Amino acid sequence: MLQVVNNPMTNQSLGHADQTQHVLTVNVEDYFQVGVFRKFISMDKWTRFDSRLEANLNQVLEMLEQHQSTATFFVLGWTAERHPELIRRIADAGHEVASRGHLHHRLDRLPRQQIREELLRSRSILSEVTGQEIRGFRLADGWLSKATLWMLEEIADAGYQYDSSLMPKQADFASEPEWRKIQTVQTASGPLIEVPLTTLPVPGGWLPVAGGNYQRQLPDFLMKRLVERALAAENDPFVMYFQVWELDEEQPRLSMADRLTRLRHYRKLGKYRRILPEYLKKYSFCSVKDHAASVGSPLADLTVRDSSPASLIHRSTQSEVHSAQVSQLAEENKTAVDLQKTNITTPVSIVIPCFNEETSVGYLSNTLTTVRQKLAANWQPQIIFVDDGSRDRTCELLNQMFADDDAVQVLRHDVNQGVSAAILTGINHANTDIVCSMDCDCSYDPHELDQMLPLLTEGVSMVTASPYHKDGLVRNVPGWRLFLSRGLSAIYVRLLKQNLATWTSCFRVYRRQHIVELPLKEKGFLGTAELAASLVMNKRKIVEYPTTLEVRLFGLSKMKTIRVICQHLGLLYRIATRRMKGQGSSNSTSQTQHDLPT
Repeated sequence: MLQVVNNPMTNQSLGHADQTQHVLTVNVEDYFQVGVFRKFISMDKWTRFDSRLEANLNQVLEMLEQHQSTATFFVLGWTAERHPELIRRIADAGHEVASRGHLHHRLDRLPRQQIREELLRSRSILSEVTGQEIRGFRLADGWLSKATLWMLEEIADAGYQYDSSLMPKQADFASEPEWRKIQTVQTASGPLIEVPLTTLPVPGGWLPVAGGNYQRQLPDFLMKRLVERALAAENDPFVMYFQVWELDEEQPRLSMADRLTRLRHYRKLGKYRRILPEYLKKYSFCSVKDHAASVGSPLADLTVRDSSPASLIHRSTQSEVHSAQVSQLAEENKTAVDLQKTNITTPVSIVIPCFNEETSVGYLSNTLTTVRQKLAANWQPQIIFVDDGSRDRTCELLNQMFADDDAVQVLRHDVNQGVSAAILTGINHANTDIVCSMDCDCSYDPHELDQMLPLLTEGVSMVTASPYHKDGLVRNVPGWRLFLSRGLSAIYVRLLKQNLATWTSCFRVYRRQHIVELPLKEKGFLGTAELAASLVMNKRKIVEYPTTLEVRLFGLSKMKTIRVICQHLGLLYRIATRRMKGQGSSNSTSQTQHDLPT
């Protein structure tokens, strides 16, 4: 049972409004970690993105230094593990580092045991990286509601001294307006100070004025007036926040979200580079920790448990456990590398057609790094990029990124010929018996090549990824496109009497000799279907691998859906005509991954 202990600011004034110390908090997250994109970007893909965190954080640190202000930076444990020097720089500059958990989870949707692990793990990592006592916590995704106040018990139990995960709404806390104030909450694990974001009472509700998207989207004159009203009406300090990615107007645009989400996220990006110095100049801001040391601060209780023996022992134990985990992981990685060196590997080529993919190249490069590492145990991957007459910087960037990589070739069509023509160019230039093809946008996960390659057994000509298979999956693709695609596949099955669920996938593994001998004519999106149909009519075996198709993250699809469907109908007519003339048979076989003998 939570019990609120009133802790109002003393009547002793800290000075005039422009001299009173207020609290500035910063959410440290990269553009691809934002909660609204979670539906499209799983956390296991974060390492594939080019991070822009350092440049954005440097801007924030410079502004704070110029205005002699400090702030509390809420950081994910995951971020501290991968950018320890950057997080250490925050602490060394005199700022407070606090926790947002380890990953960008909705904690209220996790089992309690997993919540505890998240809270403890991030606190241990951040403490080890910064050398600071980690006192504060803020949810990485969403805000506390009345129904989720039980999480304060878990936060206190994990050793945190304060929480700042509350932006109260009147609809939720109308009967308990005290949650708008900084206060001490008694939990079963001891006292926990709640530091809510500032809100302003207005007719019909409590208006958030603390920053974030409200500061970006609403007019400056309005927000400044609302902040002045909030300062005049309250004794508590103004608790402000923003995300570091909000300073970055040049961040890559992710294309998979709906228009409203894109408008909300990208509109007025970079505005904080202008308005943050204005706030820092007008008001005196400091971190939660520094405010606790000021006279009459409602956060004064934070100093009571600072550096207590029990806290230091708890921190030391956690650090020892984390260090042991890191050492164990390093030893396991070393063992894996040693084993890879003793394996006999098979050469394989991976063909990647590219057309105006400038925005995807960084993500693709990072993805290929881990794909090649995963394949290295059994395969010698060689990459063949085929730039299909791009008019942007795709070819230039590919040549820059892979200039010193002997296992990478960059080929180029002077004019755009089509995705299938690019794949065939790569296959013809490959010097390996086994060739793969994949999409530049990674809408299929290329790490699954590790599962697909062993399926190219003797007698198999092609292994094709199949999202429309009964065990496959399609995510975030519009329903009307799925209906049309499945309808076309059904027609191919009926015409060729071949139970192949997906005919148009570019994510495939081929036996090269069986492909170069085919008399293929289609160069665009139809070519993938023509290739599969030609193998069927030449009695070649195709194996389907059930997989997941996801919407592309960067840029727009080059396919004109209606036009391509009409072209498919033309291809189907030509196939039917050929069969009527007896130029091919449908007596070939196909299997799924699950039909293969073990």
